[in-house]
Formats: sequence, C-alpha cells, structure tokens
Amino acid sequence: MIRLFVEQLTVLDCAFLDPIRGLVGESWIVDVELAGDLDQQSMVLDFGEVKKRLKKVVDGIGDHKLLVPHRHAGLRLQHNGHGSELHFSGPADGPIEHHSPADAICVIDAPAITTEALTAHLQPLVAQQVPSNVAEVRLTLRTEVVDGPYYHYAHGLKKHTGHCQRIAHGHRSRIEIRLDGQRDAAMEQAWAGRWKDIYLGTQEDIVLDGAERVRFEYTSVDGDFALELPAQRCELLDGDTTVERLAAYIARTIHAENPGRQVEVRAYEGVLKGAVARAG
Repeated sequence: MIRLFVEQLTVLDCAFLDPIRGLVGESWIVDVELAGDLDQQSMVLDFGEVKKRLKKVVDGIGDHKLLVPHRHAGLRLQHNGHGSELHFSGPADGPIEHHSPADAICVIDAPAITTEALTAHLQPLVAQQVPSNVAEVRLTLRTEVVDGPYYHYAHGLKKHTGHCQRIAHGHRSRIEIRLDGQRDAAMEQAWAGRWKDIYLGTQEDIVLDGAERVRFEYTSVDGDFALELPAQRCELLDGDTTVERLAAYIARTIHAENPGRQVEVRAYEGVLKGAVARAG
C-alpha cells in the first residue's frame, strides 16, 4: 500500500468545555493520511478530492462548534424542539449554561475533550467518505507551533451569516505587540495572561450583568443563542468581537496606558489569519 498525506487539511476553530479551564477556545490543525492501492489514475486519491470530500466532513463535524464531553459527570444535556440546552458544573468558580440550535454543538462520547477523543470521533466518519481502494484513514490533530505568547478566547458574532454567529466557538491565537516599532515581549505576555481562557462578549448582548455571573443572549440568522458563565471568565467590549475590533481594542488600551507611544498590534484569529491595528 501507498500512503498519501495532506498536512493542514483544515483548522478547527472551536470551543470546548473543560472541568478546570471552563469554556476554552481552541484551534486544532488537522492532518490526514490515506493508505491504499492506486486507482486507475495511479493515485490513492486525487488531492482535490481529498480536500473536497474530507475537509467538508471534518469542518461540518467540529468547526465553529462547542465540543461537549458527553460522559462528564457534571454535564446535563437536553435536546428539544427549540435546540439544545446544557448545564456544565465542572469549573470551581461556577457552572456554564448554553442554549443554541442543535447543530452548534458537537457531542463527544468521552469524559473530557482531548485531541485523542476528538480524533476517535472524527476518524470513522471521515473514513466513510473515501473510495474502496483506500484501506486506512488516519487523522492527526495538533496545535500551531508559536514562537511567542498566545491566548485562548471564545466568542460569538450574531451579525455573521455563517457559523461565526454561534455563541460559543473560539480560537487559539498568537499576538504580536510593538511599541515604537519594537516587539514588546512583556506586553505580549501580559495580554496572553489577561485573555487566558477568556470569553469576549459584546455589551449589547448582556441580559444579566452581575458581580459573579454574566449572561448573553441574542437571535441571529440560525436561531436563538444564550450563554451564562462566571463573570471573572469574561471581558466585555462595546462592539462586535471580530478580530479587527479586537486588534483595535488592544491597541487603544495599550496606547491609553502609554501616551505618546506608537502602538501596533498584530492579533491572530486562530492560525495564519488576523488583523493589524495601530494607535498613536
């Protein structure tokens, strides 16, 4: 048999529930290997078909979704005619509640969300999409190698007409900050710590703004969404939490703390994409 490989077939920008970290934004790079005999084209499978068939399946299962550990003891999950309701009581600082259309979550048959659990969920579903000459499909999930600080954030964009409207999806994102043209490692590390496992919410979506709990609700093209979680796990912004606005928010905040300095922020949204904003 011959092995065919495609590195970075896709990137899953998602979020998952963790008993310690709470709601975690993540970006997993997905690689694939196919083992099999050559077809009439002398190929295991045409690269165009790999991307067309397999990427679509992987993205449809896990991209821009909330991954839910079905066998976690603190999970209560209910499906009804209005979507999915869940209550997750793992984190020590308080539970997480989530409501959405059913296709905004991905339920994984495991006590915790790990790369191994998600791979085991994805692999047999992907294997159904290959022709008979392919004997084995092997997926690998990995994170981007980053030569500096990064943070994990979750958010939702209610005005988006695609999957970004889902209230709890997220990203693992690097950040670069320059003051007067020079990289500032301490500033980058400070923001990485500030936005470690954070939910970035929009002020106008708040229906409960308490000292201990914050609840967001909105209706978008796909339906009704709601998310309630501990206040200390949120940072609130005046506008939408697109990466363009996030970069501008960071730049303005840094400039206010460092008047007279030229600030440039290169903020990523997951892997190899993002926005640049300047202040001063």
